Parts: sequence; structure tokens; C-alpha cells
Amino acid sequence: MSVLPRPSPRRLAGLWPYLLVAPTVAGTAFLLLYPVLRSVVISVQHFRTGELIRGGAAFVGLENYQDALGGPEFWQVVGRTFAWTAVNVVLIMAIATPVALMTARLGRRMRLAVMSGLVLTWATPVLAATTIFQWLFQSRLGVVNRLLVTLGFGSFEDHIWFAGGASTFAILVALVVWQSVPFAAITLYAGLTTIPAELEESARIDGASGAQIFRDITFPILRPLFGLITSLEVIWVFKCFAQIWAISKGGPDGATTTLPVYAFQVAQSLHKYDLGAAVSTLTVLILVAVLITHLRRMLKHEGEIL
Repeated sequence: MSVLPRPSPRRLAGLWPYLLVAPTVAGTAFLLLYPVLRSVVISVQHFRTGELIRGGAAFVGLENYQDALGGPEFWQVVGRTFAWTAVNVVLIMAIATPVALMTARLGRRMRLAVMSGLVLTWATPVLAATTIFQWLFQSRLGVVNRLLVTLGFGSFEDHIWFAGGASTFAILVALVVWQSVPFAAITLYAGLTTIPAELEESARIDGASGAQIFRDITFPILRPLFGLITSLEVIWVFKCFAQIWAISKGGPDGATTTLPVYAFQVAQSLHKYDLGAAVSTLTVLILVAVLITHLRRMLKHEGEIL
């Protein structure tokens, strides 16, 4: 009778790390892939309230995608989502970069204070931060209105900020930027610590200004990090939902309705779960296309430099 060879201890030692991380990888794959696959399946079915209760959804092919892409409202929401993402990401990077540069030049105690503030801001729960901003801009008891009236702007007495689309959009941008800057600033500061101090010292001896040092030394070295942070912020802002829904639910008059909010409105308010799933799937595809384009451009630029 043949005996199967026993695996050697060296081979088991080589497999042990993979066995340790296998449960985590499997759980993460399930939590990430199953909702996406389930959404794709629902998007090609006729799935309304009746099918949700009794089951038996019928296959309709790409009918839901045709309904979504054929309506002008979807493309208006797409344009608004791109504008929302662009405004937020530009402001996040424009604010986080000088904050990181400033932090790198502070003394030990001030650096610790600034870093602590950034970490606390970053750690604030999304709904807690959203509630704070709602209170700040409240019409009668809000700090912003009271401060403006104290400064002599009497027209802001009991001003309703959330009644206008532009002001609501601006408040949501301020909220998302406030929440996102700490991550970008801390990550950039960590990158700045890896740049040899001799490079900046040599540039200063040659008469280079701070702006020239950043343009010719700091930014080229940290370009991959800037690209990575920008990609992560695009993902974070593009799929932003909780803040918008808690403050405006996409209003007023759809001024803050982005693709995630629109998909939720269609699925929950209209009970068109199939159409909402189609919009969600299109949202993922659009985001993937944007990120692939950005990453390809970044890698192409890095290849030209090398």
C-alpha cells in the first residue's frame, strides 16, 4: 500500500503566513465582492417591491441600464457628481499640502499639537461631524449666523442656509474638506520626512526660494505620493453619501444629488431596486474608469521621468 508523502516542515513554514491571512482575505472578499455581484444581478432583473417580498425576479437584460442612461436626469447627476468631486479634491490637496509643509517646519511641541488636532479631526465620526455642521449653520441658534450678525451683517439674522442649493452645496464641501484634509496632510507630512535634508540645504545655499524648492525638489520626489493621495480622495469624495443624505437628502431641488444619493433615492423612495442597482453599477464603472485614466497618466509620467 502506497503512503502519501508528508509535507516537509520547510514547506509548511512557507505556507503558514498565507494560512494566517486566509480568513481575513476571504472575509474581506466576501464583504466587498458579494454586494457588488448582488447589485449586478439585481440590475439585470425586474426587481421591485413584489419581487423583494415573494421572490421570483424575471431577467430583463440591459433594460434597466437603458432606462437609466436614456433619461436626462442621470446625466445631470453625473455632471454634478464630477463637479462635486473636482471641487472637493482640489480644495483638499490645496489645503493639505501647505499644512503638511508647515507641520514639517514646526518645533516638536507645536508639531505634536498640530498632529493631535489633525488626528482628532480625522477620528471624528462622520455623523457626529455632520451634526456639528448642521448646528453651526442653524438659522436661529447657529454660531455662524450669530457671528455674522455680531460683525455687522444684519441681513444674516435667522438666515436659512439650507434653503438654497448653492449654500447647501458649499456647506457640504466645507464639511467634506474639513474631514478629508487631516488624512492627506498627515500622509504628505510622512512623505516629507523621507526627503534628505541635504537637498533642501543645497538648494537654499544656491539661492532657491521656498516655492522653487517645492517645485523642483519636493514635488518631483513626492509625485507618486501625491498621485496616490489624489486617487484615494477621489474615491472618498465620489462615493460620499452619509453627509449629503443627513444634511440635505440631495436637495434642495436636487442641487446636492450625486450618483450615490441618486441611486438610493431611486431604490428606496421609488422602490425601483432594479433601476437603483443599475445606477449603482454604473457609478462603480464610472469611478473605475476615472481612476484607471488617472493612474495610467501618472504611471506614464513616471515612466517618462525614468
